[in-house]
Amino acid sequence: MHVNKKEPIWTKAFISLFATNFSIFIIFYGLVSALPLYATDILSRSDEDAGLLMTIFLISAIIVRPFSGKILDLIGKRKVLWTTFFLYLLCTALYYFVEPFEALLVLRLVQGIFFSIATTASGSLAADNIPVSRRGAGLGYFVMSTNLAVVVGPFITLTIIQSFSYDAMFLTLTSLLIVGAVAALMIPADEKSTIPAAKTRLTWNDLFEKKALPIALNACIVGFAYASVLSYLSIYSQQKGVLHLTSSFFAIFAIVMLVTRPYTGRVFDEKGPKYIIIPGLLSFVIGLILLALMNSPFLFLLSGAFIGLGYGAVVPSFQTLAIQSTMHARSGYATATFFTLFDTGLAVGSFILGMIATQFGYQNLYLLSSVFVILALILFMGIQKKKDRLA
Repeated sequence: MHVNKKEPIWTKAFISLFATNFSIFIIFYGLVSALPLYATDILSRSDEDAGLLMTIFLISAIIVRPFSGKILDLIGKRKVLWTTFFLYLLCTALYYFVEPFEALLVLRLVQGIFFSIATTASGSLAADNIPVSRRGAGLGYFVMSTNLAVVVGPFITLTIIQSFSYDAMFLTLTSLLIVGAVAALMIPADEKSTIPAAKTRLTWNDLFEKKALPIALNACIVGFAYASVLSYLSIYSQQKGVLHLTSSFFAIFAIVMLVTRPYTGRVFDEKGPKYIIIPGLLSFVIGLILLALMNSPFLFLLSGAFIGLGYGAVVPSFQTLAIQSTMHARSGYATATFFTLFDTGLAVGSFILGMIATQFGYQNLYLLSSVFVILALILFMGIQKKKDRLA
């Protein structure tokens, strides 16, 4: 009989998938931070145009995401990951050559498609390669590849454009993806599927995993609130005179996530998700309120610790719950459903919260975001209560 603790998570396959996913998201978050500055400084475009670069990328990712599960079934997860990773790499290399803003928008639109399918494939393959008994801890570690990229991507791009140039940044990002490609090539073949061969006709079940929708809706609300940090923190910190501490904010965010991850994953597997998600959402709320009321460098960095603790506990747990809500063969569909709604929250949040910030200021923006996290908490407790009743 296997003892749970003995089943390894960090296998060669898992490490390859972690590195592959990490490289994809470094480019995503690095460009999220740097492209608005590129649009305003180099291409002389407005702030609204700069925001459009993020929105159009996410829109194409969201539109394609529901079809990803079906694509993975028809073609095979590893083959799809390799193909879309290569095309994502090609798009990243093209930033060096593309200058007109309209062409840049088209490039963002196309890259969003490959980003969407590649991340669904890597997430689904990771779920397949983690022992079922350690799914909570394993997927938590895997999502760390995304969470670390939140910090590493912007740190790399903002450092390079301040010290060198945008061209140097585009070349560096392309080089990083080439390293990621080596990791992708080391991913082992898919498990042989025991379900019947995939049909080519599309049904609702081929677009969404119904059982994953409640928790994915929760993730959508958290994504909406998190957009306030992802899209507007640098502008807010500039207004408050702490722009120089923004990289430290994200560093603390990452350190807190890394330090708490082994503990949160273990508690998720041994005691249950509510013991991680409820405290995590409360920590997120405290962090956003501290950010809104921030009047000193200390409060700014403290808010980063609370938001990092909350985000790092909640988002991996939601993704794990989405995958656990259905049978193993549907992991690709559950992953796609989770990301479709989470990305929708980010995209809608980036757009709507920007308008709110213009009208009512950034302080009110972060207070409103905390209200949305409270809403997610109420929704989660309702889902849990229903689940407990049915148990």
